[in-house]
Amino acid sequence: MRHFIISTSDRLHLIMRRVAVFAVCVMFLTVVVQIIARYVFSSPPVWTEDVARYAMVWTGLLGATLSFKTRSDAVLMDSVFPKRPNYLGYLADVIQSAAVLIFVLPVVYFCFIGLRGGFAKGYLARQSGLTADTLGIPMVWISVAVPLSMIIILIHLFARWAGDDVLDETGAQLD
Repeated sequence: MRHFIISTSDRLHLIMRRVAVFAVCVMFLTVVVQIIARYVFSSPPVWTEDVARYAMVWTGLLGATLSFKTRSDAVLMDSVFPKRPNYLGYLADVIQSAAVLIFVLPVVYFCFIGLRGGFAKGYLARQSGLTADTLGIPMVWISVAVPLSMIIILIHLFARWAGDDVLDETGAQLD
């Protein structure tokens, strides 16, 4: 089970890195199209701003999963407490995990369940009824980045507790 959790986390990390890079490229290209169309042709397409904004949302949320996996997120406890196997290291990991769970679990819950219960009033259900004006697509395709990134962060957290070590690009363990 331990190997399954860690390998799932590693595979998700690689996939999300590719998707995040693709989203950055889409954002960059749409901004370039908008700049060229605005200043060269004096007529920017209306859809470029929305595509760039939605790509930025996906990039930011997926980037959060990437930084969480590689432990490059802003964590103060790493500089205050010693690393594991010291008991203070375990305490720091427990505190950090509790903070992650306190933030992530309600977000995931309310993405699917509404304030009064029921799937019909959850965040994703409400977004599925809305349409992006300039693109004509349901907003749920943009909004699904929120629960997706939170669930991936949960998987990365489980992998940490299963013994996942952070490796750099060469495969060497990072401290």
